[in-house]
Amino acid sequence: MRSWWGWGHLEDAVTGAERAALIGRVAALLPGADLADHEPPPVGELGLAPPRVSPPPALAGLCSDDPADRAGHARGKAFRDVVRNLLGELGDVPDLVVRPRGERDVVDVLDWCAGAGIAVIPYGGGSSVVGGVEPRLDGDHAGAVSLDLGRLGEVIEVDAAARAARIQAGVYGPALEDRLRPHGLTLRHFPQSFEFSTLGGWLATRSGGHYATVLTHIDDLVESMRVVTPIGVSESLRLPGSGAGPSPDRLFLGSEGALGVITEAWMRLQERPRWRAGASVLFARYDDAVDATRALAQSGLNPANCRLLDPMEALLNAGTDSPGGVLVLGFESADHPVDASLDRALELCGDHGGRPQPRSARDASGTWRTAFLRMPYQRDALAAHGMIVETFETACTWGAFPALREAVVAAAEESMRAVGAPGVVTCRFTHVYPDGPAPYFGVYAAGRWGSTVAQWDEIKSAVSGVLSAHGATITHHHAVGRDHRPWYDRQRPAPFAAALRAVKSALDPAAILNPGVLIDPAERSPR
Repeated sequence: MRSWWGWGHLEDAVTGAERAALIGRVAALLPGADLADHEPPPVGELGLAPPRVSPPPALAGLCSDDPADRAGHARGKAFRDVVRNLLGELGDVPDLVVRPRGERDVVDVLDWCAGAGIAVIPYGGGSSVVGGVEPRLDGDHAGAVSLDLGRLGEVIEVDAAARAARIQAGVYGPALEDRLRPHGLTLRHFPQSFEFSTLGGWLATRSGGHYATVLTHIDDLVESMRVVTPIGVSESLRLPGSGAGPSPDRLFLGSEGALGVITEAWMRLQERPRWRAGASVLFARYDDAVDATRALAQSGLNPANCRLLDPMEALLNAGTDSPGGVLVLGFESADHPVDASLDRALELCGDHGGRPQPRSARDASGTWRTAFLRMPYQRDALAAHGMIVETFETACTWGAFPALREAVVAAAEESMRAVGAPGVVTCRFTHVYPDGPAPYFGVYAAGRWGSTVAQWDEIKSAVSGVLSAHGATITHHHAVGRDHRPWYDRQRPAPFAAALRAVKSALDPAAILNPGVLIDPAERSPR
């Protein structure tokens, strides 16, 4: 059963001995922290306002006004979402949850909502961590519906010769891979939210997968897309490449449901890997570890995993005490053995002082992978105990990284002191490119129950300002949503903002699609 207030399945939550051990580690790391437990309120005690809108009879069968359904679609899965749910502070919730059975239903729902002035928030798996599915409206709408695409979950067609498939947007990650497995194929896109996110959500947010290099962004895997807008359906030609003007797909990739509803796409696939090899590399100095990672990113070896954990990240989540951090390396192929690639990568690391972790030692990569999969559940448990556990991610050039990391850590630590939340900051690289890394920072701080959202907002604001000042992106793969808007507005070039506003006005003249994400639209045009 899915949790309405937090991550994943209720039966997979952190409980018993796992929870006790987790809280024990936090108490040792942050002595004096108030770690009292808090339970979420029952849905029946949330006091949700009755729906403000009623669907036309032809659409009534698609709509749910069940309180648990509405509450479960009211927020994403960020720390601030989880804590507000724990406190029972839901604020605005969708009036209805609408589940179309096919594309025709999507067209009809948009037509109804445009005519009635109802906001439509496209919803995939609801794993947004930036306020992307929240009905945080400006009062200029008659109501809001959450458009849940979960019924559009089929792989319609597989083109084995082209290694591509036509896939509906509502399919979840595990179901997608199950349908491709009999063909010996894989999309090979595994974000941390894989189990609880959908193809449409990945496309709408320009998702980044688990793999560190090459074909890890969903952008690179798209052959064509089909999108329903309030003024018609946009379907791009299915081609391996084209130079015919600006790409229609690029218009909708990352549009976060503000320009249209993605209903299906042709996606590029790969053969399932047969050969794998990996190792964990320890360093005495962090600067050397960064240099080794840069050398690997520029080597052309294209490791599937090239995740650098700084010393604190390595200690907390990989159980490894290494003064210079740990580099988790992995290679895979469907065509040939990869041991030679790993050997060469280890030589490069050795040139920078790196030494492979002995196989007899506790494997850092395996420990970290297990922690990676449990992190969202552990975050929820810690949030219920008054901890601030949240992340921010970015990308920058290699030359900019040292100063950026120093400034981010300093700003986070100063802000934690200012809000009275002692804690630690960690850093890891999630992706690496020849020209720079994608650093992913974590904050673990002892908050004050009832104030942890406000405390986190202060920390987040301070760090986001540093990212902006250093020319780093406000987000590498978490999307913009509503929470990143102030800094995205600074990052986005003014002419592009004007063009985006014009596109929004043209495709969504009634301004019903996910209001507030990406851009503030011009005044709504009458139907």
